[in-house]
Amino acid sequence: MESDDPGGAAALRPVTGHWTGSGWPNPAGTHAGDHAAGAVAALYSDHAVSLIRLAYLMLGDRAAAEDAVQDAFFGLYRHWDRLDDPGRAFGYVRTAVLNGCRSALRRQAASRKLALHSTSEVSAEAAVLSREEREEVMRAVRALPDRQREALVLRFYLDLPEREIARIMGLRPGSVRSATHRALRALGQSLEETR
Repeated sequence: MESDDPGGAAALRPVTGHWTGSGWPNPAGTHAGDHAAGAVAALYSDHAVSLIRLAYLMLGDRAAAEDAVQDAFFGLYRHWDRLDDPGRAFGYVRTAVLNGCRSALRRQAASRKLALHSTSEVSAEAAVLSREEREEVMRAVRALPDRQREALVLRFYLDLPEREIARIMGLRPGSVRSATHRALRALGQSLEETR
């Protein structure tokens, strides 16, 4: 079984499929030994591991990362003759890897969304309980003093940093921390009392 480490010599092995024994694509009518193959091979040798690591960080899956990099290099090879400046080939490949990762992430998200939608029908009882719980929390938030409520909303609903909250509320950052702490404590007590 292969390690899930995205680097190292194993990362440089080409994926089987449209690749020749030399490791470079051989589209109809071209020769694997031509200038494009040599230039792409050199670029692959120099940058494949770092690009696989980049793709791995984005995707969290070694095989998918390797696929994204292989696809990018194959695309570079196929379109080598269209490059305006071969010196910018690395930028093309890096962009292609990132675009491939984005596409893979979109496909994963769509698959998860479809699976979630089709397999997790929420019961009417669970939906009612969830709505009642949200209303209970909102009632407790509305019952807080204005400053505490405002600090909570700015921090947890708008996800603003403490300095920005302090600027908006006209307070020192320490006062924002204190108001947020008191609000969370009061909110917790209020919700405990209603259960």
